[in-house]
Amino acid sequence: MPRPSGRGPSDLRLVRLEPNVAKYAEGSCLASFGDTRVLCCATVEEKVPPFLRNTGRGWITAEYGMLPRSTHTRTEREAARGRQTGRTHEIQRLIGRSLRAIANLNALGERQIRIDCDVLQADGGTRTAAITGSYVALYLALKSPMAQAALTAFPLGDSVAAVSCGIVAGEPALDLDYAEDSNADADANFVITGTGGIVEIQATAEKGTFAEARFGEMLTLARQGIAELAKLQRAAVGIG
Repeated sequence: MPRPSGRGPSDLRLVRLEPNVAKYAEGSCLASFGDTRVLCCATVEEKVPPFLRNTGRGWITAEYGMLPRSTHTRTEREAARGRQTGRTHEIQRLIGRSLRAIANLNALGERQIRIDCDVLQADGGTRTAAITGSYVALYLALKSPMAQAALTAFPLGDSVAAVSCGIVAGEPALDLDYAEDSNADADANFVITGTGGIVEIQATAEKGTFAEARFGEMLTLARQGIAELAKLQRAAVGIG
């Protein structure tokens, strides 16, 4: 069955990773996956959370939020409600875990990198776009003059990116947009490093169950997508 976008099953949406879009952030990236756009900014702080004080280790954490008109109808700001939703907590923890998986926190020293991910426009895959763009922002922040003056070794040993896959109309497909994600038989988010290590997989059957063979097909598609995203990340940070 043709996809609504006209893409093939293994095609990513048009992905753009625009570096250094925020004047004041030590590192920043505007990540666009089709019509989904997430602004990722990294801040270097010369302090760590209380549980890491006097340990010599650093920390990487993330905050995530959706702007009120990032969706079809206005969504109330979470600050106005006085609390974050469970979804927001889950996504920002996922972003932080994904970035820490490729970082040497001892090399970071007692400093924290805080990543802010703001969804400007949502059309499916906001968490995967946030992770992919956050790596670019983090890398650029760690290469900034401020960070380079303090670090004795570069803390990142690999890259990390994320992409969604799903079973749509009975067939596996890569990088779902909202029209596909909202009608998928199953959907999954894959977080994988540039060298192929699996950081995290979130997979859910939306309509009954799905076969293990289908999961394997989604994983194969995800690896192909991550390889493409890793190339775009390298270009965005000026590697190769």
